[in-house]
Amino acid sequence: MVISSLADSFVRGVESIGDSVSETFFEPVIRLGVTGLARSGKTVFITSLVANLLDRGRMTGLVAQQEGRITAAYLQPQPDDTVPRFDYEAHLAALTGPTPHWPDSTRAVSELRLSFKVRPGGLLSGLQGPRTLHLDIVDYPGEWLLDLALLDKSYVDWSTETLTRIESRDQAAEYVASAKAADPSAPHDELTAQALARGFTEYLNAARDAGFYDCTPGRFLLPGDLAGSPVLTFAPLPIMGPSQRRTLQREMERRYEAYKAQVVKPFFRDHFARIDRQVVLVDALGAIHKGPQAVEDMRRAMADILAAFRPGRNAWLSQLLLGKRVERILFAATKADHLHHLQHPRLTAIMEALTRDARDRADFARAETAALSLASLRATTEEMRSHNGTELPCVRGTLLDSGKQAAFYPGDLPEDPSHLLGPARNGAEGWLGEDYGFMAFAPAPLTLQPGDGPPHIRLDRAAQFLIGDRL
Repeated sequence: MVISSLADSFVRGVESIGDSVSETFFEPVIRLGVTGLARSGKTVFITSLVANLLDRGRMTGLVAQQEGRITAAYLQPQPDDTVPRFDYEAHLAALTGPTPHWPDSTRAVSELRLSFKVRPGGLLSGLQGPRTLHLDIVDYPGEWLLDLALLDKSYVDWSTETLTRIESRDQAAEYVASAKAADPSAPHDELTAQALARGFTEYLNAARDAGFYDCTPGRFLLPGDLAGSPVLTFAPLPIMGPSQRRTLQREMERRYEAYKAQVVKPFFRDHFARIDRQVVLVDALGAIHKGPQAVEDMRRAMADILAAFRPGRNAWLSQLLLGKRVERILFAATKADHLHHLQHPRLTAIMEALTRDARDRADFARAETAALSLASLRATTEEMRSHNGTELPCVRGTLLDSGKQAAFYPGDLPEDPSHLLGPARNGAEGWLGEDYGFMAFAPAPLTLQPGDGPPHIRLDRAAQFLIGDRL
C-alpha cells in the first residue's frame, strides 16, 4: 500500500511537471472544478456560464470583458479522451428551447474545454498580441467529494461513526434494526450482504430527500456502471471485535477497502487532485426551508468538503514539487432568483456564516475564498404586493409542478445569520415564529438578443473571482 501510494505520488509529480512546463511556456490552462450536493444546480451553472462566456453581453462584471480584451471565445475538444464530454448543447437546448425545462442532474464526471483569445492589458498591451487561455471545466457530484474522508477511516471506524450518527433518524430506523439483527461474526452469506447494502442504500436516498448531506458512500446514490457490483455491496455493522476469516464482517471490511482503493482513490488521482480553481454550489434556501437540522447538516458538510482540498497558491516550483493546489474557492448560494433582490444581501450573509469554518481553513492556507448568492439562470421576475397593509417583496414565475404563474413571498430572512445558525447548532426542531417557504419554478421562455447569454444574477461576478485574474 505504501509503495502504491508513493508510485501514485511520483506519477502525479511527473504529470504535474509536464503540465506546468506546458502551461508556463505555451498556452495556460485553468482547471475549474464545479461541485455541490444534490439539486444545487451544477448542470445549469456550467451551461449558463459557458453560454455567457461565449456571448458576453450580460457579463459586465467580468473585467476583461469590460475592457474589451477578450477577442474570441470558442469550444474545443477536451484534452482527456477518457472522460465524458459535458453535454453543453443538449443542456442549453433544454433551457432555451420553445418549451424550456431543467436538464438532468450530474451523475458522473464530465469535462468541457472553453478557450479564449485575450489581449494583454497594462504596459504589455502594445507589445504583445492576443494569447490563448484554456478553461477546462470539470463537473463532478459533491457526494463523491465527501467520499475522500473515507480514505483515512477503517471499516470499523466508519461503521461505528455512521451507526452512531444515524441511529436517531427516522429514515434510518429500518436499516438500523436490520444491522443490529445481523451477526457480523456469522459466515458470510451473499444474500444477507445484498439485503444489508440495499437497505443502507434506501436509507441514504431517503436521508438525502429529507435534507441530510452526510450521505456517503456517494456511489451508493450514483452508482453508474458499478450498480450491483461487490464494491457497492457493503454496509455498516455494529462491530464487537476483530473480524475472523470468511465472516460477514471480514467480507464487508474487504469490500469497503476495495471501494476506497478502486473507486475513491482513482477519482482523487485522475480528477480531483488536478483542479486549481473550485466553485461549491449550495442550495441554502432549500436547507432553510427544510429546517434547522438541515441547515446544521449543510454547515458540517461544507466543512467536510473543504477538508478534502489542498488550498494554497500555485507557485510554479510548488506545482513541480507538490502538485497543484486549489488557489480560489467560491461558495455560492444558488437560486437567488427565488428571492426579491432586497433579500439577496441577507442570503449572501447566511452563506458566509454557513461556510465560515470551512473558509477559515482555506484562508489559513493562503487560498482566496469568497461567498455570494447567484442564479445561474433567472427564472422569475420581481414585484411588490400589498398584504394586510404591508408591501411584500415577491417573485413571480411558472410553478414547476403545475405550470401556472404565481407570485411568491418566501418569508423574511433574518439580517443576523446567527438567528438561523444558532437554533441549527443547538438542535432545534423548527424555526421559532418563522416559516420559510420554498417554491420550485420552471425556466422561463427566453428571447435572446444577439451577443447575449441567458439572464442570470451575479454569474459575471462569480466568473471574475474564479478566472478574472488569469484573463
